[in-house]
Amino acid sequence: MERQAAYLRNALFDQGYLDEQFLQLEDLQDETNPHFVEEVVKLFYTDSVRLIQSIELTLKNTPRDFEKLDKIMHQFKGSSTSIGAKKVKKECTQFQEYCNVGNVEGCIREFQEVKQEHAALKRKLENYFQVFHVVHVACKRSSLSHLHNDYSDAK
Repeated sequence: MERQAAYLRNALFDQGYLDEQFLQLEDLQDETNPHFVEEVVKLFYTDSVRLIQSIELTLKNTPRDFEKLDKIMHQFKGSSTSIGAKKVKKECTQFQEYCNVGNVEGCIREFQEVKQEHAALKRKLENYFQVFHVVHVACKRSSLSHLHNDYSDAK
């Protein structure tokens, strides 16, 4: 199971979904807060849903407010950067480039790409965290078993 968790994690980097920022988040995780990274990622997804809805509403308005779209996407890109969501960040940048030239079709098309990469990363991270939980629980049980055996041997 540990190998599967390592494989899933490495695949996220190899496939370009994550960058070194994710590693920095992992460095902040320890035994006192073993789910720190997952909690940060959950906050990202909670916030990003709000931003996606805001972009969808703004894209429906005519005339299009490209300045507002760029501002919202800038927030989304910043959040993506903070968790190391490399592909999402790349698509956010492309969306902003279309905003800068006032290309409505480009914005709409690229927004679909942003949402697609966002959803793909979410699925992949959920799979990884699910396996991570199993490994973490197994390691805890193993440690507790060793402690129990050590205590029994001491009697």
